[in-house]
Formats: sequence, structure tokens, C-alpha cells
Amino acid sequence: MNKRKILVTSALPYANGSIHLGHLVEYIQTDIWVRFQRMRGHDIYYVCADDTHGTPIMLRAEKEGITPEALIARVHNEHLLDFTGFNIQFDNYYTTHSDETRYFSENIYTQLKAAGLIAVRGVEQLYDPLKKMFLPDRYVKGECPKCAAKDQYGDSCEVCGAAYAPTELKNPYSSVSGAEPIKKSSEHYFFSLSDDRCVNFLRRWTREEDHLQPEAANKMYEWLGDADEKKLSDWDISRDAPYFGFEVPDAPGKYFYVWLDAPVGYMGSFKNLCVRNNVDFDEYWKKDSSTELYHFIGKDILYFHALFWPAMLEHAGYRTPTKIFAHGFLTVNGEKMSKSRGTFITANSYLQQKLNPEWLRYYYAAKLNATLEDIDLNLNDFAVRVNSDLVGKFVNIASRCAGFISKRFDGQLVVGEQYQIMCSFIDEHFASWRPTTIEKAFEDRDFSVAVRQIMKFADEANEMIHELAPWEIAKDASRGDELQRICSLGIQLFYLLSRYLKPILPKTVGDIETFLDCGPLTWPELVDGQKISDMLLPAGHTIMVYKHLMTRIDIKQIDALITANKQSLATMSNSHSQTRHGEKQQHTITPIADTISIDDFSKIDLRIAKIINAEHVEGADKLLKLTLDIGAEQRTVFAGIKSAYDPEQLKGRFTVMVANLAPRKMKFGLSEGMVLAAGGGSSAKELFILSPDEGAQAGMRVK
Repeated sequence: MNKRKILVTSALPYANGSIHLGHLVEYIQTDIWVRFQRMRGHDIYYVCADDTHGTPIMLRAEKEGITPEALIARVHNEHLLDFTGFNIQFDNYYTTHSDETRYFSENIYTQLKAAGLIAVRGVEQLYDPLKKMFLPDRYVKGECPKCAAKDQYGDSCEVCGAAYAPTELKNPYSSVSGAEPIKKSSEHYFFSLSDDRCVNFLRRWTREEDHLQPEAANKMYEWLGDADEKKLSDWDISRDAPYFGFEVPDAPGKYFYVWLDAPVGYMGSFKNLCVRNNVDFDEYWKKDSSTELYHFIGKDILYFHALFWPAMLEHAGYRTPTKIFAHGFLTVNGEKMSKSRGTFITANSYLQQKLNPEWLRYYYAAKLNATLEDIDLNLNDFAVRVNSDLVGKFVNIASRCAGFISKRFDGQLVVGEQYQIMCSFIDEHFASWRPTTIEKAFEDRDFSVAVRQIMKFADEANEMIHELAPWEIAKDASRGDELQRICSLGIQLFYLLSRYLKPILPKTVGDIETFLDCGPLTWPELVDGQKISDMLLPAGHTIMVYKHLMTRIDIKQIDALITANKQSLATMSNSHSQTRHGEKQQHTITPIADTISIDDFSKIDLRIAKIINAEHVEGADKLLKLTLDIGAEQRTVFAGIKSAYDPEQLKGRFTVMVANLAPRKMKFGLSEGMVLAAGGGSSAKELFILSPDEGAQAGMRVK
């Protein structure tokens, strides 16, 4: 195996709020991947940092009567405690408010300026005359210019979904001071992203193999356009004082916009690690580097990481990322996280309720794949799956066998002929337990595939132990050799499963390493000609006395967690704080329609449909063309879901359609039904097609 040199980052959490379970999707995903690579023997570093600059930090510190430096230091400690509590193991967790990040921010800016890619021009903005500061969009409120809804933010309306400039708001006011803002111009610095050099580079880079996931590459294509188009706009990279951040060189009173120095924080954090650990920074960041660089991010910041960031690096003389791995959002019980329902759950509250963090690590792993699809934390399913898989299947193997080994055989596994008999049995009955499929799934971030395979193995182990029934054999004193061999078999299978689960359950497997007295587990490597028995503990190995490894989830713990996180609507309105990606208000609930009879409803023929193909419709702004399999036939349906779904996301999915709707002739073709979707009231992107539970088949009628 060739040893790889890898640098991995997760997106930098903003230092203006607590870590919640939505954040943890990314950090758990990254940590599992890093631990897997480390088990395989590769040289890998995992760095991150708090994103610490910007107006929200400045204003929050002012409100609390402390300096921004004191605020970000406190939040840094809180974030690191949360991450550590969930067994997320950074090689360095740093801050963007550092000398290293300042150096690289200034260096990149200087290189871009020398390349003629920095422009200066006037920008008119709203200005708070009382606070004497320009107002970011989210600090201006007023009436929507489209629908006249009151108290809307300066960039978009959360009632009608319209987007606009803050200067278009009617009756605007500053949410900082309440004053009526005035229009005022100032000079801003721009990164010339529309320059042909940047556009042509990005068209190549985003389409090259494997830099981006297919869905992400398609999204970049929408933003970049074809060669004869120029869709990218120059990027405003400066803000005016007062501002908490780094000053632009040779431009007093001008500061780098936080989105410029935030990704540079990856470099700053790694440089800090390199100096402490005597690692060659340039080997990982030089233009022709042969090392690997991976960014794990949420899909909401894909634009910054797949366009701005590689363009900055390329034209400032640094290497670009090997790959960018974007993931979807977290829903809880099928809906957006909600403070009023108690499902906006912080990492700290989860830990305070004494819930095992490895329960959540396992559940996320069981849901995660390599796409941009959202994942759902169904709290009832969470309890059932953890109790069934981790306790009922995995831990159960050791608890059924270890006691006999300790009490009857002084903790010693079989030796000699009995060991050979056991090995032959394992090679015959468990030949499928090779690491190939699981290894590929971990490498590809298809953790759900890995978990399914591991639990399939656990099922096989439990079935075999149940058939051999060591508890029955133990009743016959003359069958001691057989009892030791069968229980040794169970321990060996448990040992193999533990190696596969270690990236997901590092703390639990650490306890297992102590129990098995086997040292740190590495990833099993089998070359051609080797057997499963080549991965086992040696003959006569001695284990320690078994201690319980994991408890079941009590549903009362889930109820207590929800209660601990509930906030009243009044509390929520009084405790609003600005964050980098502010929590959106919940969707508006439309009134219930007029009552219909059961006879009316029975006229509607709803069918399960499998989406065979999905494609864009030339000339249509809102439509996707879907080819649906409904069992007995295929239908073509034009669905107005283009704003919410990439066609590649839909292929192979099951949904629900109205099968007996009269065909509708459209300019693009004949639409032979309708797919069902929820949402769409406040934002065109907030559409969610309905999906049946696993097991539903195309053509089944929905009743």
C-alpha cells in the first residue's frame, strides 16, 4: 500500500453561536473519514478553526460589554469542548484571528493585486447615522418592496420569497439602533472574478474529474454558464470601519470581508500546526504539491469554496483543493430544526443530558452518503436503531461469549488443534467478511453502505452463535473444548467487527481494545491468497474480564432532551442573534382547505412512482421533465421543482404521483400526471417532493 499524505479540513464554525446537531453532521462525517485513513496507516492531518471576524462578532461583544477578542476566546473554548465531547479529534483547532491567517490573507491579496485582479470602485450602501457604520443586509429591516410585508431583512423577504437590494426596502430602519438609514457611498475593493482568466480557469477546474461531486459540478455549471456567457460577478472583498477583522494593506479604514479570510483560516491553522510539529507547510500548499487536500463543507457554502476559493488560490500561486466534499442539511423528525419544538438541539445540551455521543455518531454514519442529500434525525428511529444495532447486535456478541471465557478458561482463547478447527470454521462460514466493500464505502464516504455491511456481518455472527448455543453446551462439563472454541469464535468475530467500527465508535472501540488486551486496532488488510483467519487474534490470546460496553437508549432521555431545548416563541423573539448562516423562520402554515367527503378523496388515484429519469427542459425556468415508472407503465410529467432539485438527485428515487389526473398539453410536451410536493410558500427553493418508506414499490396505490 502506498502511503498517502493528506490534509483535511471542515468548514469553520462562526464564533457567534453554539454548536448544534446540524453542525455535527459535518464534523462527525469528517472525523470518521480521517480516522479511517489513519487506521490504514496514511499520514493525515485534520485542522479547523473558529471563524471569528465580521460585524456580528463586533456587535455581540459590544452588547456584552467585552472586547471581540474576549468573546471569541470564550466561544473557542466552548466549541472545542463540544467537539471533544463528540470524540472529534482535530490535529489543530485554531482561530482565524491569528498572525498566521493575517499573513496569508495579506499575501493572497497582494498576489492578486499584482496580477491585476483587484479593482476599486464606489459602492452605495445604507448607513446608520447613529452608530456611524455601514449596515450589512441582515442589519437593515423594513417593508418588502414586492409584497409590503413588514420587518423583512435587507436581502430577501421571508413571506413572498423575493430577493432585492437593501436600498429597495420601504421604510427601512437599522436593527442595530432603530435609526432610519441614509444612503452613502464608499470605495470598496473587488476580486475580479469576472476576469477571463478566472472564468476560464473555473470552467476547467469545476469540470475536471473528481474535484466536485456530480451535483456540485452541475450547480457550478449553472453559475458559470457556457464559454460564450459571462455569469460571474466581481466579488466585494472589503468592508468599512468599524469592523472586527484584518485591515486591507495600504488601505486605512478598509477591512477584509470575513469570507476572504475565513477559508484562509485553513492555511493559518495548518501553518500553526506545522511550526509546532516541524511539518513542511509548503509541501502541502505549493503550486505543484503531490499531497492531497480535502475540504468537507455544507452545500450552503459551495459557491464560496468551489468558485471564490480555488480562483483565489490559483491566481495567488498556491495549490487548489484535490476535492471538495459537500453534504446536505439535517432535519429532525422530518422538519427543520425548531426551537419551539425543542429540536434545535445544541451539542452541549445533548452531552448534558448524558446521552452517549457515539449513539449519534453511529446514527449519522448509518444515514450519510457521498451526495448532497439532506439527512433526517428521526428521534424515535434513532433510539430503535441504536438499541437494535449497537446493543442488540454488536455488543451482544461479546456479552454472550466473554463470561464463559473468563470464568471457565481464565480468559484464554483456544490454542493448538482447537484454534485450527476454529480458523477453518471461520474461513468456511465467514469468507465474505473481507474488508473490500467496507473499505471502499469508507473511502467514498458512503458510510451508510459500510454500516449496512457491518450490521449484516453482525447478524451472521449472532445467528451462528444462536445456532451453536454455548449456554446449552456449558451445561455439559464434558464439552469444555467445544465451549471454549465456540466462545473464542464469538470473540474473534467481535474483534473483526470492532476493527470495522472503530472509525465510527472510537471511544467504545477504545474500551474494547482494553477488554481484548490487543493494542490499538488497525484497518485489516488482506492480500490475494490470505484468508479471513489471517486477521484474527493469535492462538491462546488472553482477554480481560468483560465489562458492559454500552447501554440502551431510554426514550425518556429523548423526551428530556427535547424539553431541555424548548424555547417559547417570546423567548426566541427576544434572544435573536445574527449568525453567519442565520436560522430561517419556520415556513408559514397555510389555512386548511374546505372539507371534502371520503367519496371526493377516493376519486384521486395516488401511486408510488420511481423516477427513472430527470432532465432540464430547454427554455423552462421552473420545470424538470420526469420519466416515472408506475408499475404497469411509464409516464412523463413536467414538474415545477427545478429551483429545489438537481436532476441527478432525483434519479432512482421513489415519490408519489396523481395517476388519474387528466393529461395536460404544455408547450414542452404532454404532462401525464402530477408529483406531490410540500412547501414552496415562502421560497421557491423550499420544495420537498414526497417519498414513501423503504419497501414501497412502483405502482402501489396510496390509500
